Amino acid sequence: MSVNLLETLNGPVVLVGAGKMGGAMLEGWLKLDLPPAQIVVLDPNMRDEMALELSSVGARPNPEIDAIGTPAVVVVAVKPQVAPVVLATIRALVAPETLVVSIMAGRTLDFLGEALPHGTSIVRTIPNTPAAIGKGITVAVPNRHAGEDARALTDALLSGLGPVEWISDESLMDAATAVSGSGPAYVFLLAEALAAAGAAAGLPADLATRIARATVAGSGALMQESGTDAGTLRENVTSPAGTTAAALAILMDPARGFGALLEEAVAAATARSRELAR
Repeated sequence: MSVNLLETLNGPVVLVGAGKMGGAMLEGWLKLDLPPAQIVVLDPNMRDEMALELSSVGARPNPEIDAIGTPAVVVVAVKPQVAPVVLATIRALVAPETLVVSIMAGRTLDFLGEALPHGTSIVRTIPNTPAAIGKGITVAVPNRHAGEDARALTDALLSGLGPVEWISDESLMDAATAVSGSGPAYVFLLAEALAAAGAAAGLPADLATRIARATVAGSGALMQESGTDAGTLRENVTSPAGTTAAALAILMDPARGFGALLEEAVAAATARSRELAR
């Protein structure tokens, strides 16, 4: 269904910004059989190798703005700091029928609506870095001009990155950013700290790193593929009065344990996301 929807677009898909996340989206579109001739990529810092690769498959890297035509979709995948300049540059591209999808952190629907033509259909999204391997998750919120067709098209465009979760209250995007957008860093820190703790307990550092990495990756895969909730999986590993129970007594301490610390961390990230949106 998603592929059919992408194949019926009445205009190009313009990707503005081909960095890590933009590049991941581009790879996903090609895997979804979005016709390369419909893909336009705008990025002044694009590597020559990427430009050649895009041209070789029939996509258009960095054409003149007035040669693009009327886009079906414009996906804005640039850093939020450059948003005012970038949006002013692409504003002329956006027609009444164009959907604009933003993956910029901190840039609100109101900000985007003011920078783009009045009445533009806009969807604000927050993907995360596992999207680079199709294992990410994206949280999305539409503005009042983006109806069911815009949502369906957004789902199709982002399906190569992983599932899309929709919310109706934009204020929740700050918490979503703190949990999913920043969340991979917390998991990587867990793997890093677990390896360091293993080395401190006497394991060779390189072995501790390999064990920690495989343990975190395997546990995540088990949780995802089994569909079992995290609490039950934790209990399944924990034997009464065993080694895991001894460790969890520290990690689950109500005052100084992992849960309390992570709650504080997510609250700090949420507050910072709100600050960046001002």
